Amino acid sequence: MTKHSLRDIKREATANALAEAAFELARERGLDGFVVEDVVQRAGYSRRTFANHFSCKEEAVAAAAVTFKAIDEAEELIANLPESASPLDILHQLMKMQLTAELLRRMRELVAFSKRHPTLEPYVLSLFRGLQSDAQEIMRELSRGRYPEEYIHLLVGALYGAVLPLLDGSLNVILPGQPSAEHPGATTFEHYLDTIFGYLRNGF
Repeated sequence: MTKHSLRDIKREATANALAEAAFELARERGLDGFVVEDVVQRAGYSRRTFANHFSCKEEAVAAAAVTFKAIDEAEELIANLPESASPLDILHQLMKMQLTAELLRRMRELVAFSKRHPTLEPYVLSLFRGLQSDAQEIMRELSRGRYPEEYIHLLVGALYGAVLPLLDGSLNVILPGQPSAEHPGATTFEHYLDTIFGYLRNGF
């Protein structure tokens, strides 16, 4: 895993600030209730800076789901995995790292936004594909060529496919931080994730 330079950190901080401003405006006004100029004014940057990071307000809104990153913590978690860790062990830790309560909540909000505003949907799908690609790249690096590329794609694809129904509400699963009393009969996210990995470990 490569360390970020100071320039990378500043660039990411700028993108995060713009994305956060866009997301909050979407919450407050709806996607049709603001323009890029509102985003840059709230974030304190210029339109040119916005254009250096995002092509449109929809892309910025979608990017807000992954602005909460703990890079050092993530790298430390992965670095502490034993070399003998199986792809499923790696993937299980990675999913716990990636799918934080905040990311899941925001992703669910984005999916709800995209149902009302179809112009947002391609950016939400791109965001999800990016998370999946990150997982594949990390697993590829940590497995050190011990497993075929097709196997890694199969595992990651199966798991991320199982996450999608949580975001659109197809399955009755309580996300971390949600009160269980408001979701009678629902399973917890932790139990759902453990169940999915049980299926994977047992070969379905």
